[in-house]
Amino acid sequence: VQLVESGGGLVQAGGSLTLSCATSGFTFDEYVVGWFRQAPGKEREGISCLIDSAAMTFYSDSVKGRFTIFRDKNIIYLQMNDLKPEDTALYYCAAAVYRLRSFNAFKATIRSGSGYLGQGTQVTVSS
Repeated sequence: VQLVESGGGLVQAGGSLTLSCATSGFTFDEYVVGWFRQAPGKEREGISCLIDSAAMTFYSDSVKGRFTIFRDKNIIYLQMNDLKPEDTALYYCAAAVYRLRSFNAFKATIRSGSGYLGQGTQVTVSS
């Protein structure tokens, strides 16, 4: 499994960015994919996931209504609108074997080290 993120950068508050994650080594009917982020001094936070085989998406309360996860072929995207300074973080693409239709299960799997994370892409939102 390989996950390679891109698209991070510096943006003003209220602006938009779209992150990309090029994936390989697995199929979307067997894996759940999503995005995590980690701000300095804070724990890694699961913010979104896509269960492609069930046509389901999930979002954390912190990004719901502003971020959208979607897939085009082997690339996972995170469209981020109305960005806020508190969105500043290192953003990671994640993948884990599909076991449950559950965002919490996906987050727990990644936190346990049983899934996969990319190298991360930095997003900085200025006020």
